[in-house]
Amino acid sequence: MLVATSSVLAVAVALVAIALAGACVGRWPRVAVVAVCVGLVAASCAWRLADSGASPLRDAAAHHRTAALDVRVTRDARVFTRFGSDSAAVGVRVLRATVDGRSYGVGDAATAFVDGSARDLVVGRRLTMVGRLASAESTTEVATIDVVRRSSVRGAAWWWEASQRVRTGVRHAVAHTGRDPAALVPALVDGDDAAVSDRMREDFRRSGLTHLMAVSGTNLTIVLAVVLVLARSAGVRRAGLIVLGGLAVVAFVLLARPDPSVVRAAGMGVVGLAALGLGSRGGLRALAVAIIALLVVDPTLSRSVGFVLSVCATAGILVGTRPLAGRLGRWMPRWCALAVAVPIAAQLACTPALAAISGQVSLVAVPANVLAGPLVAPATVAGLAGGLLDVVSPPLARVPGTVAGWCAAAIVAIAHHAAALAGASIAWRGPWWLLLLVVPVVFVLVWRLSARPAVVLGLMLGLAVGMWRPPQVGWPPEGWLMVACDVGQGDATVIDAGGGAALVVDAGPDPAPVDRCLDRLHVKRIPVAVVTHAHADHAGGWSGLVDDRPVGRVLVGPSGGPRGWHGVVSAVSTGDGFAVGRLDVEVLWPPAGAAPPDRSDGSAMNDASVVLRVTVGATRLLLSGDLEPDAQDELLRLHPDVAADVMKMPHHGSSRQSDGFFDAVGARIATISAGEGNDYGHPAAAALHLLREHGVAWWRTDTDGDVAIVRRAGHLRVVTQH
Repeated sequence: MLVATSSVLAVAVALVAIALAGACVGRWPRVAVVAVCVGLVAASCAWRLADSGASPLRDAAAHHRTAALDVRVTRDARVFTRFGSDSAAVGVRVLRATVDGRSYGVGDAATAFVDGSARDLVVGRRLTMVGRLASAESTTEVATIDVVRRSSVRGAAWWWEASQRVRTGVRHAVAHTGRDPAALVPALVDGDDAAVSDRMREDFRRSGLTHLMAVSGTNLTIVLAVVLVLARSAGVRRAGLIVLGGLAVVAFVLLARPDPSVVRAAGMGVVGLAALGLGSRGGLRALAVAIIALLVVDPTLSRSVGFVLSVCATAGILVGTRPLAGRLGRWMPRWCALAVAVPIAAQLACTPALAAISGQVSLVAVPANVLAGPLVAPATVAGLAGGLLDVVSPPLARVPGTVAGWCAAAIVAIAHHAAALAGASIAWRGPWWLLLLVVPVVFVLVWRLSARPAVVLGLMLGLAVGMWRPPQVGWPPEGWLMVACDVGQGDATVIDAGGGAALVVDAGPDPAPVDRCLDRLHVKRIPVAVVTHAHADHAGGWSGLVDDRPVGRVLVGPSGGPRGWHGVVSAVSTGDGFAVGRLDVEVLWPPAGAAPPDRSDGSAMNDASVVLRVTVGATRLLLSGDLEPDAQDELLRLHPDVAADVMKMPHHGSSRQSDGFFDAVGARIATISAGEGNDYGHPAAAALHLLREHGVAWWRTDTDGDVAIVRRAGHLRVVTQH
């Protein structure tokens, strides 16, 4: 369901829906019910937008006023590194604001950015802060707050303090189990994924296990199931079970925080329990009611990826599990049939949405979920038990914490090995909606074949071989524009100029890797090569370029060019431009007349990098060398138009990046050249966070190998090769 973008439009939709419901109530009651539901959601959206638009803080934010604010924390602080310093983003509810001497009683949502430690900023606590307001991008918030100073926090209500104590207890109970298990268990129990590494996130994404690191209906179903089983064992009857179930839902929301994702999870978990008692048909009715209720409470959920995936997965489980498990149950134990049928049904139902979001279809997700699924419940229950016991006896809490850690370690190992398979996922190049037709056909085929064990085992074996050693895609891929070569900890970028010619920017640290990359791309000649700056990780592999390939001009910046080259070398600066075959190249940096940098000053050398924007057809590529924040901002002042479709991430994805620079580039795709296991920590978590904030999809040479940007049928795609 689409959320209207203005209160006027939302009111119009609500009025039309109500009128339609009135016209259809007698003759077409089902149409009337649908119209009423649409009207309710639109009315809720209109009320929210009107309430937000009338806030006095919105005008103050538009004019960047400084305000004194009394706030209550509504979302735990998310810590990140910005420009080498610790910072945090925390969701708050502004209760009272003083702007230009006038005080307002408000109740608006905002995000505050705080420098320094933010461990005390947990949900429910209150504090005062002084900060500079700015407009918020989200329609659910009125402002962002750049905090200048803040008070110490005041205690929250007892239920929030109790939930925080349990959350802390979960972390304490598993702290001794190892870095990755200790990071995963809190994510499984209460959605606290702050300690999860980027490497681990990437493994879970590729293996189709990302949903485990976010609070979902599965978490609530596990907790409720344990509570109800224990209650039944104690002789509690139906009315008591309903009360206990409701209390468990409330406690779960308090523990995991009442974020939209948690509210969504609570709704989907209740639907799952309803299906246990009502069957799949009754479960679908409960799902429909839950969707409508959630959208009325929070219409912005309709734009949430997590909400869409939760609905799809829940619907797939309700519709597909029983028939598929029934066929599989003819030749395998019932519990095993269910363990296989649930992830298959959920994954197939989510496939169209996943393809629309990521452009990929996971092949390893079903077997990975089948293997990891049985470990989720014991890890969750033991982790929660550890958190509760830690309140009473921290040493005793280590016992269930150890069990949770063992299960989590196994899940991490499954994710890691599944993600490492060469055929873990495939790119989906067709329109996503085509999968709406393909998925039902695939499900019917799976259902028909599932009663034949020999066929099922044969298909599983073939799929396993295909994921382990997939058929190699021809390289270079058809329609390639640019390739970020995997040359270790360094840069080497190749741009196709047509006819076997290429523009090569940087050569990496060693000759062999860049030579192999050029051979794989069938590059026969290099009319122009660019050395962005004279650091060894960009120029050390120079001899690999000239191995059996003629090289024309070499362009350099103020730091100089490659050693041992006796051909033509030209210095370039902003405003220069040239053509290479089908490529139009602009030099955006360095400034004209820039002095040679001090070679002992690494930052000065980085800031002397040559920055190019290459236009090939309708696509613009930005190659940004190792530019650091000050030079990135200066480049914007000198050359405000740096817009591009694809960006080579500056400085291998270091933490030193300018938010304004990324905003001005507006790229949809970024490549990151970094060496596997490098000592610099590239790419840094702060850089990846910045990419996520700007909605940029990234590929990295340390995990993906050679990264090719491909244009087919007017769309940009990414193809990788290890």
